[in-house]
Amino acid sequence: MSHRVFVDETTPTARALLVLEMVQNSPGIRGEQLADRLGMTDRAVRRYVGNLRDAGIAVESTRGKYGGYRIGRGVRLAPLMFTAPEALALVMAVLEGRAHDPTDPVGQAVAKIIRVLPQAVAEPVEAVVRMSERTPDGHSSAPDLQVTAGVVQACSSRRRVRLSYRLHPDKVREMDVDPWAIVVRFGKWYVLGWSHTAQAFRILRIDRIASVTELEETFDAPEDLDPVQAIEEHLAQGWRHKIEVVVQAPAEDVRCWIPRKQALVEPIDDQTSRLRASTDELDWYAERLAAIRAPFRVVTPPELREEVRQVGLRMLASADVPQTETVSSRWPASGSASGSASGSA
Repeated sequence: MSHRVFVDETTPTARALLVLEMVQNSPGIRGEQLADRLGMTDRAVRRYVGNLRDAGIAVESTRGKYGGYRIGRGVRLAPLMFTAPEALALVMAVLEGRAHDPTDPVGQAVAKIIRVLPQAVAEPVEAVVRMSERTPDGHSSAPDLQVTAGVVQACSSRRRVRLSYRLHPDKVREMDVDPWAIVVRFGKWYVLGWSHTAQAFRILRIDRIASVTELEETFDAPEDLDPVQAIEEHLAQGWRHKIEVVVQAPAEDVRCWIPRKQALVEPIDDQTSRLRASTDELDWYAERLAAIRAPFRVVTPPELREEVRQVGLRMLASADVPQTETVSSRWPASGSASGSASGSA
């Protein structure tokens, strides 16, 4: 089924620009296809193509079964006309590094840019897009473009929004939120703000917002808001097991050993610091603590002490293994409590 766009017969400039946009979007498009989609005659299409050429825009045509119109390379840059989804998607692609799918607004916007580049520039760019592959990322979820645009616009204009937020696949909650800031972290988009529904500060994932409606109320964001720090603190404390560790080292040293995304580190005094974090995988976090190059004590939870002990035992066993012996034969079985790791817990 063809998609028809009927334009105002009194605006020749608008009709010529629509012809240009169609040719940009669909290289090789035939005259009859342009006429059908734009609701005009074949003769009118040829006239507007001529107008574009007179304006210095290189519209090439090829006759025959596989002929059609396309934009030539490098003669003169044609104006790029992005749709709103394409423009937003292109910005998101720069932040996320995705531009491979030609059916996605990201790919469509990138393709428009490539088509008007001089050939010497376009060829290596096309090669990068064609040859590079994007590994599947189970932790990354692209938000809806229109929802994202609505939240970003409300944040920019300092307007309250009403959100339909998916707490679970089968549970949606309506909430009124002042969107203070937008943060992109590891491919996920977050909005930070004040929920009037919960009367509390909230960090919401934009890919979980089903709909957004801008309201009349306005707001002022806190002047001392640090969006990146706020989301790092939230994500470091948002899991099942709450962790507290005291380290015999200055806080600035501990921050070099443990990334900020994995823990909050605060000084106790000049030579001692407290590490706070949370995790669903205590064995995984025990391995992270092995990067600390100073004595430390696990305050809580008790289960983490045992996991740290197991990491220490594995390290000691590996250090003592002769070159002719199988490493696995010296490691204690999972859950074994024999031996101790000096200074670990």
